[in-house]
Amino acid sequence: MATVTKKDLIDRIALNTGQKQTVVKETVQAFLDAIVEELGKDHRMEFRDFGVFEVKHRQGRPAQNPRTGEPVWVPAKRSAKFKPGRLMKAALAASDAAEEETQSADASPTPPQPPPTRT
Repeated sequence: MATVTKKDLIDRIALNTGQKQTVVKETVQAFLDAIVEELGKDHRMEFRDFGVFEVKHRQGRPAQNPRTGEPVWVPAKRSAKFKPGRLMKAALAASDAAEEETQSADASPTPPQPPPTRT
């Protein structure tokens, strides 16, 4: 699995749009900052067909220290959650299907070849 960094994404967008990398970098960073800011306010961010970012609230709960077995209290917290949208789900499903097809083609045994005959 390859990792795409923010810089890789900025380079790709700049190349595809013909914009300067500095402009694209500022735009991408402003977009990410806006997501963080809105999630910090407990707002839900919905991008049709792409997905939804929202805050999930977790209750405080009792737990156990695995090393000592001592009971501990885990405090309540908030975390970010992303739910993929229709187009992303379709793209992932298509990618899975293509990968399965490739794996099944690689896994199928090739018929043995007869030895070459000399004449």
